[in-house]
Amino acid sequence: MLGGHFGSLVRRMPQLTRGLASSANQPHAAHEAGMRMWRQLSIFVALPAVGLCMLNAYLGIRDHPHARPEFVPYEHMRIRSKRFPWGDGNKSLFHNPHMNALPDGYEEGDDHHHH
Repeated sequence: MLGGHFGSLVRRMPQLTRGLASSANQPHAAHEAGMRMWRQLSIFVALPAVGLCMLNAYLGIRDHPHARPEFVPYEHMRIRSKRFPWGDGNKSLFHNPHMNALPDGYEEGDDHHHH
């Protein structure tokens, strides 16, 4: 289904763009052709691409639900040269204690999970 529509759209792309250029003296026709081309691109290219990205993200989170990187105290990471202007000054605004490490490590151990 998708391949057929996408293939025909790709095959017609030079005709569509040539049609847009040749109908420049007919603004209404060019506008109609442009709207038709962008509507088809949105339906048959953009929406399936968004759907595939959503599926990929869903399958990834399903297979590795709460995997987090091992804490390694690299000097160039999590530098605090100035306190944050909120809270205790050590946590970013959208701090997640499970996934975001502080300069001295994670706040909670691997055995502690929030659901």
